[in-house]
Formats: sequence, structure tokens, C-alpha cells
Amino acid sequence: MQMIEAVPNICEAQDKENLTRILGDVKAVLGNVQLLHVDSNADANRTVLTLAGQPEQVVHVCFMLYQACARYIDMRFHSGAHPRLGAVDVCPLIPLKNITLEETVSFADSLARQVAQELQIPVYLYEANASAPSRKNLAFIRKGEYEMLPTKLELLPPDYGPRRFTQNVARSGASVIGTRNFLIAFNISLNTQNVNIAKAIAAKLREKNDGLPGVKAIGWYMEGYGCAQVSFNLVDFHKSNLQNVFEACKKEAATQGLEITGSELIGLVPQEALLLAGKFYAPSTTKESALISTAVKNLLLDKIHPFVAGERILEKALKSN
Repeated sequence: MQMIEAVPNICEAQDKENLTRILGDVKAVLGNVQLLHVDSNADANRTVLTLAGQPEQVVHVCFMLYQACARYIDMRFHSGAHPRLGAVDVCPLIPLKNITLEETVSFADSLARQVAQELQIPVYLYEANASAPSRKNLAFIRKGEYEMLPTKLELLPPDYGPRRFTQNVARSGASVIGTRNFLIAFNISLNTQNVNIAKAIAAKLREKNDGLPGVKAIGWYMEGYGCAQVSFNLVDFHKSNLQNVFEACKKEAATQGLEITGSELIGLVPQEALLLAGKFYAPSTTKESALISTAVKNLLLDKIHPFVAGERILEKALKSN
């Protein structure tokens, strides 16, 4: 059986009743698709869902999520710390089992066409689905965010859907859909409220500034935590693993007289990434559970929220569902 993962990021987390409505609509159509995790952050005003199942079924559930978000989210009134372009800001599809990246591309394209045609939402294709090299990068597509969308639709036309800022588009915003390999979203909290320091660390460590390979980063202030964070995306954790990013951030923070107070994963993480981190901090350890515990302790993954391995590690979450 082929299996893919979808990780749609939606622009709702502050209105709990609204989020409950959206999640209710999704759960009603899950069928055999597994809803592995829901990660919601009010400061970012963003919720990340992790879905897994057979490709056609996952695409159907994702479309129903787009439909629910079009019904319940009005981007004209949205604000949050996280960059965003529309109600469903981005929806990546990731090959998991018995399916290649190239095969998954067709399913992402099918979802993009359906969202654009049936819901009249502008859709940009990125990563493996990108129609041009510059469009592979999510940050490039999302530059200027929702507020610049009227201009963007003219200067950077979407791959599918409306190219004018209609009333419908004003409400829904645009979306970015594509196929990619697994990505680890990893946020690190600092003992400061100075967001400029977090932004400076992010700028130094991101790959495009000759920082860590396979790493994207931004800095922001998390009011709910009362501190600044450096938010990392590890697009290839074999090039830069959790410990590489954590230790580099720790070193940069120390140059500012600061410390890391905790870290968190957004969504799920491959078990291999934690095992590699555990081996880094305890080279002589061989037991799997001990390596995971070592990684959690040294990466401070249990300081912001409790870390439950069965819920946060992809392979374990799949087995438990």
C-alpha cells in the first residue's frame, strides 16, 4: 500500500471555537486517513495538522480542509507572528511508503488544480512541483505575505486559479502546494524578549547566508512564552541534524550573553533524527529508548511542553493509529 503524509498549515489558532469547527469538518471525512497530530500556537495564529494515508484519500481530506478554511477563516482580519499568504498557507505532500517523490508530485498537482478550480483560490506550486526554479522556495513565493497579495497576483501570477484580488480571494488569500521530502520544524527559545537578537541568530545560521546546510530560519517574539525564539526548518536533517542546529544556536546565543531555555518540535519528527542526537550526546549508549531520552533532555525538548515520544515521533504515531 502506498502512503503519503500531508502537513497543511492553517491560519487559525486564536479563535478556539472556529478551530474546533474546522477540525470537526476534517475529522468527519477522515475515513482511513490518520490524523496523527495537531499543533496549534496562538501567537503564530497557526495550526499545523499531520495527516497520513493512501494518496487519493489524503488528497480528498486536504481538499475538504481547504473547503472548511474557506468557510470559516477570513484573512482580512488575520494577524499572527508567522508569515502567511492565505487561510491554508501551505500544504506539502511527503512520500512515506512505497511511493517516490516523483509519483507524489502528481497528487499535489491534482490537489492544487481542484482547490483552484472548485474553490477559486490562487495556488502556487513549490518544491518538487515548482514551475520555475525560483518558485521552489516557499519564502520567495510568500514574500510580502497576504498584505501584498493584490500586487503579487499581477507580478507573480499563481500556477492555478484567479489572478485578480477578488472578494473571494480577499477572504481566502492564496495557498502554496507541493511535494517535498521530510522537514523538521524546530523552535528554540532564548532567555530574552529582544526579537532582534533572535532574528540576527536566524540570519547567521540559515543556509542562504552561508550558515548551516539545509536550514531555513527566522526570529520572532512569542508573547505566550514571554520570550524571543529562533524558528528553524531543517529541510534535510542528514545535512544538519537537531543537535547541529541546537549547538550552533547555543553558541550564537552565548556570544550575546544569552542561554537557551527550551525547544519544541512543530508536528512530528522522524525517529532517526532523535537517535542521531542521542548518539551525539551519549556515544556509548545503544538502547533506543535511552537514546531518545538523552536527545530530549539535551535538546531541552521537555522544557516548554511535555515530550511524549509516542505522540511526537512519526513512526510511533503511525503504529499507534
